Amino acid sequence: MIQDLCVIMLTAGITSLLFKLFKQPVVLGYIVAGLLIGPHVLGDFWITNEESVNTWGNIGVLFLLFSLGLEFSIKKLIQVGNTAIIGAGTIVIGMMTSGFIAGRLMGWNQISSLFLGGMLCMSSTTIVFKAIDDAGLRSHKFAKVCFGILVVEDLFAVILMVLLSSIAVKNQFEGDEMLFQIGKLVIYLFLWFIIGIYILPSFLKHFRKHLNDETLTILSIGLCLGMVLLAVESGFSSALGAFVMGSILAETIEAERIEHLIAPIKNIFGSIFFVSVGIMLDPELLVKYWAPIAIISAIVIVGQITFGSIGTLLSGQSLRVSLQTGFSLVQIGEFAFIIAGLGQELGVTDSSLYPIVVAVSVLTTFLTPYIMNLAYPTLDFINKHLSNRAKEQLEARQQGHKNTKGNPRLQNAASSVMKFIIRSAFVRYIITHFTENLYARENLAEARRAVKSMDKEALLAFDIHISEFDIPENSCFCGKRLRDLNIRQLAGVSVVSIMRGEMNIIVPGGERHVYPHDKLIVAGTDQEMDRFTRLLNGSLIKTETSEHKASISLEHIHIGEKSELIGKSIKNSKIREQAACIVMGIVRPDDNIYMNPDPAMEFNNGDFIIVAGEQDKIKQFKEQQAV
Repeated sequence: MIQDLCVIMLTAGITSLLFKLFKQPVVLGYIVAGLLIGPHVLGDFWITNEESVNTWGNIGVLFLLFSLGLEFSIKKLIQVGNTAIIGAGTIVIGMMTSGFIAGRLMGWNQISSLFLGGMLCMSSTTIVFKAIDDAGLRSHKFAKVCFGILVVEDLFAVILMVLLSSIAVKNQFEGDEMLFQIGKLVIYLFLWFIIGIYILPSFLKHFRKHLNDETLTILSIGLCLGMVLLAVESGFSSALGAFVMGSILAETIEAERIEHLIAPIKNIFGSIFFVSVGIMLDPELLVKYWAPIAIISAIVIVGQITFGSIGTLLSGQSLRVSLQTGFSLVQIGEFAFIIAGLGQELGVTDSSLYPIVVAVSVLTTFLTPYIMNLAYPTLDFINKHLSNRAKEQLEARQQGHKNTKGNPRLQNAASSVMKFIIRSAFVRYIITHFTENLYARENLAEARRAVKSMDKEALLAFDIHISEFDIPENSCFCGKRLRDLNIRQLAGVSVVSIMRGEMNIIVPGGERHVYPHDKLIVAGTDQEMDRFTRLLNGSLIKTETSEHKASISLEHIHIGEKSELIGKSIKNSKIREQAACIVMGIVRPDDNIYMNPDPAMEFNNGDFIIVAGEQDKIKQFKEQQAV
């Protein structure tokens, strides 16, 4: 077991390093690592116990979904608006239908075809945002649209796993059974959401001063595994339990801290999960099933571009944003592996489906950055061949969406339903306690936020949008006034706010200074955001190599009888400027020691000055003072 874990972690570490070097997704590196050490390439020499590897991989799934739950919030689903709901709905319906039809045409049974459709309808959150970050497009408007769609897809994926499990056991479609399972799931989620929000935030708040990092990590993992056991006992998957507990903790004010603490554990077990996926890859099967792999890959790429673009366009976004969104969702990811493993575990899917889906995921993941770059050429091609009437209709649709300001009716309706359900279920003093817990995290974040959440969502319908930029400590922006930086004239963006720790400076004036680690909240178009990104990157000052960096040390300087310091006060001696140091103390010949001496204190012959500062300059100063 130790040998297997050692081989997995070393191989995963080396391959991830190589994939980072070549700017490829790290997840792909983990899968390649599993392929290299798997029994199908090197035999049983490296991995001695595949069962233990699969066990660790299953634990990895739990932590992946627990972390996903920490990033998810029921309220987020209400806040993302119709863009995410319409876009995700179009993708899910279109891709599930396409996958099911493709499976049937390739001769697979109904269950295998249904599982295939489920695997193809969800993109990889990890891969999408890694590709967007690598391309430097995180500040673009379509990135926010992608996030909303992925949140809705992730929610649907969890529900889909429950439904597929139920259908797989019966091996047939039963409408009544499906409705029963959906109802059972809704009751389960509602029950634990209510109980969890009522108890956990208050518990964590009460014991907050005792929750150091160690205790909070252990407690969070314990709660996660406890909900996993409850989910299994209730007839649901362990993955659902992990996700539910993560989403409950996401509503607490400790959510970011828990997410930070869990991240290393998730990375370790998550890497083992993806390596275990690679171990199951059989190159001979990949060669044997090259045709289904090619067909399904084409369906994923073409289908996601088509349905993603159409769905986003139908929600009122511009053609440019819609195409960028569609061209970014052209891969299948983590949930596809989980659903494929579920079908294989239940024994209801074809044995070839798992390696085919993994191969499709690897291929589409690899192609994602390159396909994203085709969005603008495609936009230019469409604009050249699109009729004026069609362009007018698109502009009219987008303008209608703008006039509705994001169409908040859905948000208001959902909020009203939530309030009605809560108020009809509990007495008023319980309602007050529950709602305080439910919105504690949002209230804290809203107080620190530069732009209100509802305003951000409304701005998504316009060409102008809001983005955040961190000011590095080696930027020449630091210490300068906004007036001197001339940001609006050079980049076109407007600085809406400066976030500085707990302080939020709304609409700062030109006399405001910019300091290291400030967060600038700016408003502008995608093109203006690109210009500001280039301006900010160009402001970085190259630091010296480690060999030439200043070395700070504690030194002593002896004052000889010919020293120019004799009779001068610390302040008038200019020792601070000449030796780049601070006088920490003075040791007199009579053994009297004066620590943190007054600046008016004078130096005497024979004194030893204790200083702290730059070693090279102190050494140079000592040589000048030597007799």
